[in-house]
Amino acid sequence: MHKSKKVPLAKGVYMALKTTIITGATSGIGQETALALAAQGHALYLLVRNILKGEQLKQQIADKTGNKEVFVINCDLADLQSVRDAADELSKKLFAINTLINNAGGIFEERQINKNGFEMTFVTNYLGHFLLTQNLMPLLQKGQARIINVSSEAHKMGKPQFDDLQWSQSYSAFKAYGMNKLFSIYFAQSLAEKFADKGILAFSLHPGVVKTEFGAGLKGLGKILMLLASPFMISAEQGAETTVFLATAPRLDKYNGAYFKKKKKAKTSAIATDTPSRNKLWDISEKLLSRYLVWPSV
Repeated sequence: MHKSKKVPLAKGVYMALKTTIITGATSGIGQETALALAAQGHALYLLVRNILKGEQLKQQIADKTGNKEVFVINCDLADLQSVRDAADELSKKLFAINTLINNAGGIFEERQINKNGFEMTFVTNYLGHFLLTQNLMPLLQKGQARIINVSSEAHKMGKPQFDDLQWSQSYSAFKAYGMNKLFSIYFAQSLAEKFADKGILAFSLHPGVVKTEFGAGLKGLGKILMLLASPFMISAEQGAETTVFLATAPRLDKYNGAYFKKKKKAKTSAIATDTPSRNKLWDISEKLLSRYLVWPSV
């Protein structure tokens, strides 16, 4: 079991490394987030579906920052058994987690179903992160962790479609994406509400419109919209700034559950403040994931 290592700051003065878990770290915002936190001395656990890319990033981090406390864990968020296995592996290796960054996500041109029977936008952007977070909760509580969900301003075009979360009747890539980014905000709010007394802080954020490979598979109108937005996009390094801020800034307790943009608390859509919908989502999520959840809910 890995316990928090200590690094010397000056003679006789030591600081414990913060243990940080991050999904989707092998490209774009996730990669820049990992590099920034490694430079600040965090011990990183990269949850990746492509181990080769994970190992390459690990070496890149060591070369750029000198931080060798970087570990690669296999985790495919589109496969719920893989998510559970990753959480089990971390639970065996770690005593506590200080930061969990639910960063991975995707938008899918056409409706796809994963091997567990869930629509891909739903499982990749939200449901996989719900499972990962819940199964790591004992470690998160021990570390009095910050849980950071990368959402999007796209949540403002999302509505909770509880009668058809799988989009079996009519699928829209952008509407499905918006709904699941709304769910990321609901999730952060519920975590703050349920676990604040355990020392947990939870936030969601909009990283900005970032120039990455995100949405590369889109066609038709989606591709046109991405091309039109391209001149106004920011870099992945800029896109990571709010995530890094939420992971490192002191005295954020008063903002527990809040949504951030450009390192400041921001306004969500009106529906993102709908408590009954938020509570309904939590209950549905637990039922859908019952066979994969390890720990009982609060």
